[in-house]
Amino acid sequence: MALFPRNENHGGVLRAPREKTGFVKYASIYLTHFWKLLALNFIYFVFCIPIITIGPATAAMTKVCRNYYQERHAYLFADFWKAFKQNFKQGVVFGLINTIFAAGFLVGIPFYWSWAKEMPMMYAPMFISIAFMLVLIMMSGYIFIMVSSTNLKVKQILKNSFILVYLGLKRSLAFLVIYVALMSLLLLFFPVSLIFAAIFPFSFIAYVDCSCCYPIVRKYIIQPYYDQRGEENPEDVYLDTHDERVFVDTPEYVTDSQRKAKKKKKVIK
Repeated sequence: MALFPRNENHGGVLRAPREKTGFVKYASIYLTHFWKLLALNFIYFVFCIPIITIGPATAAMTKVCRNYYQERHAYLFADFWKAFKQNFKQGVVFGLINTIFAAGFLVGIPFYWSWAKEMPMMYAPMFISIAFMLVLIMMSGYIFIMVSSTNLKVKQILKNSFILVYLGLKRSLAFLVIYVALMSLLLLFFPVSLIFAAIFPFSFIAYVDCSCCYPIVRKYIIQPYYDQRGEENPEDVYLDTHDERVFVDTPEYVTDSQRKAKKKKKVIK
């Protein structure tokens, strides 16, 4: 039997589930997919062992968590592997950027701290480094959503992620607080925390990321793309709760708007 079997039976699944709002939505969806998210964390942990694949693995995990957040059906390993391959190049680029900056902060901030004890003027570069690090963490919350959800180029993603941090400041800060708190606990209890890291924190952070930051990406990046072209956002077709439950997808169950949307070029992956 496969470790992560694909369930080909879609019977009884809503084509377009109704969206809840607020914390109730985040909590209920997370609990519904709790065991799958633990498995997703383990897959991500294994794929990150070669350090260069951290970026593609993060993009793939984000894609699966985004589908869960939107209450879409997702094949756990199959969708992860597909997104991993599709976003490999950009994932490697952003993964290396994050790794280089993370290494710089881990070395630089303690260095400034020890130096500032003798030269108080060194507190200035220390606090600047900390501020820059926090902004980059918030930017990463948008970067990997855009890598896995759009066809934007690297420069566009960097520019948009910086802007979105401030356009969605409350959500950006919420993601930052949860990210810093969880990563601090992992570092505090290292190396014992490695066992815990294999099954929980990364998929949880990715799900929190999608819950906090994806609505901002949709509002300011994805939806304007379709509005500018006078096209219907495929997500709106999916979220149209007009249809009842269906058990078999056949042409007679597909509306004209859904059929047209499938033919159009999509930015959403």
